Amino acid sequence: MSPPRLRTRKLDIRGGRVDLSHGAGGRASAQLIDEIFRAAFDNPFLDQGNDQAAFDVPAGRMVMSTDAYVIWPLFFPGGDIGSLAVHGTINDLAMAGAKPLHLAASYILEEGFPLADLQRIALSMARAASEAGVAIVTGDTKVVERGKADGVFITTTGIGMVPAGIDLSADRARPGDRVILSGSLGDHGVAVMSKRSHLGFETEILSDSAALGGLVADMVVACGPSIRLLRDPTRGGLAATLNEIAQASQCGFLIDEARIPVRPEVAAACELLGLDPLYVANEGKLVAVVAPDATDGLLAAMRAHKLGRAACVIGEVTADDRYFVVMTTAFGGGRIVDWLAGEQLPRIC
Repeated sequence: MSPPRLRTRKLDIRGGRVDLSHGAGGRASAQLIDEIFRAAFDNPFLDQGNDQAAFDVPAGRMVMSTDAYVIWPLFFPGGDIGSLAVHGTINDLAMAGAKPLHLAASYILEEGFPLADLQRIALSMARAASEAGVAIVTGDTKVVERGKADGVFITTTGIGMVPAGIDLSADRARPGDRVILSGSLGDHGVAVMSKRSHLGFETEILSDSAALGGLVADMVVACGPSIRLLRDPTRGGLAATLNEIAQASQCGFLIDEARIPVRPEVAAACELLGLDPLYVANEGKLVAVVAPDATDGLLAAMRAHKLGRAACVIGEVTADDRYFVVMTTAFGGGRIVDWLAGEQLPRIC
């Protein structure tokens, strides 16, 4: 990602735009990388000027995750594609109980994309990574012709290390285990949709996009061996997450609608937009399945962290050879919470 620094006229970041020469591998490419990406992510790995990053890792099990981000709009209340790309990959590592170590980032840029917006995205990524205690140590940039992309697409890859004695997996849920949700549902999806649809609400709804590594680290310290699994309910929301776990663990779930936190403004927006909060994407929440006797300890650890203050038990794992997710409704009835049919909110991450 980081060629030697160049002595040439500076990029016109305020008024300039990406052109095809920025992806041709020559002087313009090097200058774009140097003045936008390297300036934002500057660290000893990038200073070496290699096409890869070599680093030592502590003893333990290594975890690796990669994800692509095509969200639209690129900037939304509470975040942007840059911070989301960092948070999303860090969270995928954290769901394995891993401490994130390093990130790689790859960009597909569309010809004509404003350099000012690109710099804004890069700086946002740098802030998000710094706050999470990780570095973006390598990457790649490509430019495609106008109309062949949609501004910018980002792929991030991360590696992390799992502490000894921690084994979190979607197939480890057992009947009687408790299901804990770290906070309210639907904030990210509704924030993006409100921006996309140019909707104005009396109270601004912000994305919950956040890096969950610190919260998970505290949870692991408090109750590590008793935590069966962690998942972040992103695309498909809580409903998809619980159905995935039910299939993997060959069990069922019984959850209580009255216990599931949804902000009033989000609930109202979902009603207006015809959305069900159970299926709306989140980018800063997690679902934990934990042994019954560790529930109180895990809740205490989560509530002591700023990203888990609203943590609550929403249900439990059941023995069910149909692998159904059943919800007791606020009216006292029952409802099957099935898989999402189709795409409720396309390009949400």
